[in-house]
This record gives sequence, C-alpha cells and structure tokens, in this order.
Amino acid sequence: MAIYFYKINDKYGCFSNFAHYGFELDGKWWMTSEHYFQAQKFCGTEYEEIIRLLDNPMKAAEMGRNRELPLRADWEQVKDDIMRKAVLAKFTQNKEIKNVLLSTGKETIVENTSNDYYWGCGKDGSGKNMLGIILMEVREKL
Repeated sequence: MAIYFYKINDKYGCFSNFAHYGFELDGKWWMTSEHYFQAQKFCGTEYEEIIRLLDNPMKAAEMGRNRELPLRADWEQVKDDIMRKAVLAKFTQNKEIKNVLLSTGKETIVENTSNDYYWGCGKDGSGKNMLGIILMEVREKL
C-alpha cells in the first residue's frame, strides 16, 4: 500500500513543501521547504532573499517559476540535492512531523499531483515522484 499526499490539510499534508514547518538552513530561517527550494534557483542574487521573505509558499513558487528571472546555470544538476537538503532540515527540526514521517514505516510515499511528472506521480501515475523518493530517503536517514 502507498501513502499519497498533496493538500496540506490532509492526513499526510505535512509532507507537502507548502506545509508551514519552518527551519533554519544556510544560516537563515525559511518559512517552508518551498521557500528554500525556489529561492535556491537564484542563489547569490537579490531574488533569493526576496523569495525567502515572501509571506506564503504559493508566492514563492510563482516567483521561482518566473522564467524572466535569471535561473542559475546549474539548476538541473543541483535541484534534487537542494530538495534533499530542504526536506532533511524540515524533518530534523520539526519533531512532530518527523514522527509522522517515521510512522509510515516502509510504505511508499507518493506526491499525488496531476500536473507534475517530476516531483509527483503525474495525472496517470507515470511521474518520477522525486519528492516522494526524497521523503523515503530522509525517513531512512532518520
């Protein structure tokens, strides 16, 4: 059996990058893992700090997806490791959700999103589910 998550108010909503579980990483406070992930697309630029300070993760996602902004050249090579770093920080610094993640045992974790075939399972289930894979990797480490 697999555990599916997407909406932050669902049983496993804390697995979402939009869930409000802040953490410290790289010497700064991040409201959500979505803020950290999107900001790293512009590491070392003014946009990194602008995204960090946005008041909700949807705004961070929208700004991070804006291709008029200067995306770092190595993004495709580093994005998985940046997500791993953010997810690990989130779950090591928030005990209550660490326990939720550990409570899943050996179950497969799947981000159930119809429009994302990289981080989620996609509409037809054929997606890579990288966020689910990273959550399972973090669960192993913990």
